[in-house]
Amino acid sequence: MTDKINLYVDDLRDCPEGFVVARTYYEAIHILETRKVAILTLDHDLGEDVDGVELPNGYDLVKYFCEHGLRADKIYIHTDNPVGRQNMYETLLAAQRREFIAEDIEIYHYSITVNKHSGE
Repeated sequence: MTDKINLYVDDLRDCPEGFVVARTYYEAIHILETRKVAILTLDHDLGEDVDGVELPNGYDLVKYFCEHGLRADKIYIHTDNPVGRQNMYETLLAAQRREFIAEDIEIYHYSITVNKHSGE
């Protein structure tokens, strides 16, 4: 497929219009490895399993993205977790400096979408 998609990675929030949603780390990896992505927007906290253990999060996804040289034209970070936001942002920039990911990827410390959770 040559058409680019916009990918919204978040376990709870409503998916903004014009985006495809990935609710888990694994869904996001599958999409990133099989589709071309124009805009990638990331949450940090991606939920817990039935025992209350944190599932792989947005920072884990950023590390995988960088280790495997994945691509999106633009990356935004929409998480409300300030430490997670900073870790993801700094890791992406460092990976870019070290040429693990393409230098032309635009990386933003803020959201391009409105965070909305209707509970549906």
